[in-house]
Amino acid sequence: MPVAPAPSESELADRLAARTLELIDIPSESREEAALAEHVAGVLREGGAVVEDLGDSCVLAYPAETRPSVLLAGHLDTVPAQDNLPGRIERGHVHGLGASDMQGALAVMIELVLARAPYAALFFPREELPSSESALTPLLERHTFEHDFVVVMEPTDGQLHAGCLGNINATWTFSGRSGHSARPWQADNAIHRAAVGIAALAAAPSIPIVSDGLTYHEVASVTRVEGGIAANVIPDRATAHVNYRYGPGKTPEEAEKRLHAMTAGLGELEITGNSGSAPAALDHPLAQKLIKAGDLAVAPKQAWTPVAEFAAAGFAAVNFGPGQTSQAHQRTESITIDGLLHAHRVLEAFGS
Repeated sequence: MPVAPAPSESELADRLAARTLELIDIPSESREEAALAEHVAGVLREGGAVVEDLGDSCVLAYPAETRPSVLLAGHLDTVPAQDNLPGRIERGHVHGLGASDMQGALAVMIELVLARAPYAALFFPREELPSSESALTPLLERHTFEHDFVVVMEPTDGQLHAGCLGNINATWTFSGRSGHSARPWQADNAIHRAAVGIAALAAAPSIPIVSDGLTYHEVASVTRVEGGIAANVIPDRATAHVNYRYGPGKTPEEAEKRLHAMTAGLGELEITGNSGSAPAALDHPLAQKLIKAGDLAVAPKQAWTPVAEFAAAGFAAVNFGPGQTSQAHQRTESITIDGLLHAHRVLEAFGS
């Protein structure tokens, strides 16, 4: 069956905005996605799509007539609310929790499947949590997906973002000896040791990594510091959380070795999570078709996304979505209705 005639620009814009608001107003913070998964499945089933419950709040849907070769993928969960529920539509934007990351993208996916566009759509939970809690990697291990290409609909400002960085989280512990703060020479201040280590890491330059003609930047940052016993006690222990982003082409093991070298002799480093990077996949014919379909600007994905999980499972995958990267996780999060419309139209053209 051919794809249904496209509605007018204004009708489609209104539909996408309303669908985005509908999804925002069903709370779906990480680990609490079941209600939204059930709602999405119900909407698609009522619209005539084939809907498969893959377990663990993972839902796969596609038009009844076909098993498409392209998979659109998006996560159901959001970060915790910041007084940004319920949502609202105002002045060309949909406002609310997850609007850009990524309920707007889910709305585009739903409307494309309902319009019988030639796509399968995968909705999955717990993307906003550490990789150890991923629902996608276990799904890819237990279920066979017969698709040639994956579009992960993360926020990309309507551009195509190729590949992604690897992501290491680590705990950096500094040890000293406690004592009275009036006689610090009788102690060994762990916070002072931490300050030396943190300053050294902060002084390390970002390293440009060129992959498939795109420049990614490897960066290490301290994102949290804890320490101290009392106002008059020299502390014997301080900890810092380190986040290290590494470029495509570097294995997780190589990245860990590099981070250990960067922190050597300055505290004890323990790796607590390591999510691999992903190649750009720009040489895939469907990536080139997608770029041409929307005359899309191409940029490196200076972040980690589920593209890495798909790449590890053997799929060519890219990032393309309507969300605004600057809006993700903001208290005032929003998405432009024009952005929703653009993503829908690009994917319509891509599927034709």
